[in-house]
Amino acid sequence: MAAGLGAVYREAMSWVETARDWRPTVHALAGLAAGAAGGVVLGGLVLIWLAAVWSLADWPVGGWGKAVLYAAAVLAGPVLLLWSVWGLGALQRARFRGLLGVEIPAPPRGAAGGWALRPVRAWRAPSTWRQLGYHLLALVGGTAGGVLVAACWSAPVLAVASLAGQLGDGQRLGSALGGAVLVAATLLLAAPWVARSVARADEAAGRALLGPSRGEELAVRVESLARSRSEIVAATDAERRRIERDLHDGAQRRLVSLAMHLGMARASLADAPAPVRQVIEQAHDEATEALAELRQLVRGLHPAVLEDRGLDAALSGIAANAPLPVRLRVDVAARCAPAVEAVAYFVVSEALTNVAKHADASRAEVTVERAGDRLRVAVGDDGRGGATLDGDGTGLRGLAQRAAAVDGTLTVDSPPGGPTTVAVELPCGS
Repeated sequence: MAAGLGAVYREAMSWVETARDWRPTVHALAGLAAGAAGGVVLGGLVLIWLAAVWSLADWPVGGWGKAVLYAAAVLAGPVLLLWSVWGLGALQRARFRGLLGVEIPAPPRGAAGGWALRPVRAWRAPSTWRQLGYHLLALVGGTAGGVLVAACWSAPVLAVASLAGQLGDGQRLGSALGGAVLVAATLLLAAPWVARSVARADEAAGRALLGPSRGEELAVRVESLARSRSEIVAATDAERRRIERDLHDGAQRRLVSLAMHLGMARASLADAPAPVRQVIEQAHDEATEALAELRQLVRGLHPAVLEDRGLDAALSGIAANAPLPVRLRVDVAARCAPAVEAVAYFVVSEALTNVAKHADASRAEVTVERAGDRLRVAVGDDGRGGATLDGDGTGLRGLAQRAAAVDGTLTVDSPPGGPTTVAVELPCGS
């Protein structure tokens, strides 16, 4: 007996806890209203558009004025329907977010391009048809689910109203009383679970139809990663420029001052004892070497001439300091993004260094040109060839990685015996 009462008590408490969660019920009732409103809006627009098409087909009845009006309605109908699909989709996602705490991201609209083609491309997007399918499903299933939930919760009221209509007939009232109480109690007890089931089914449909598909999620993720990588590259390049300025304005300036003072001391203390002159000379030489190394380090971080005067002037400096003759041709009418110019600069610098170290070449040629939104850089030499991206010691893999950091590509054409051409294509990003 006690065990039976305990089971009944636990079932009752379970029902109370489930019934206290009002969100599925409100969600189902809101779905009923939203589904009906969506059906009215979409159905009304479709009927108006069909009426306009029918009226336009009967032209010239009504004259030119009505023909223009009907034509405008025919053209505007798909756009208004598209906006309604998007707006109702946003409303439904807000319903999921506000009542169930379920976040459904908005799918891509597929409306890129010129303004005249945006509606066409938007209607061709699968996400538009998925949202339209959800609205049609909500018109039927959502309305039915909301009515069912409302009927379950209002079953006692409906039973009382039904019995009240039979008060005049005592015999019928007595026979119907037991059945009405049983049905009302059953529906009332089932109401929380019915509301939860309706909400779960609606959530599954919403996630599948109102949100992005798996492919669209991956596309958004790839775009986000590409944007993040671009921001990281830009931030890294900005940090390189900051370090270059700090070294140029700080440590390099102090080393220049130190080398000048040691040089003056070296010249003015020519009659000093030999040990003193030797220390000063050694200090002066080391300061000069340290200054040269620091300048080389600064140029390796980010050459100031690249930011001040552009890619042509920066590459001219590389060609002039190369250990072999270099023919340079730069045809860049408009400047590219700073990060892209930095990549092009370092690719040319490292490629010429590889030529000097490994190619056994007598000359090299560097060509830089911009075609549309692409920057093409080619470094060629007349060396022995045989270079590959997988080769050890040439650094070509590092050049490929540096180009890939800004969505660029690198190709190597280096048959045995030469010549060798390293070509890089970079997006200008400007």
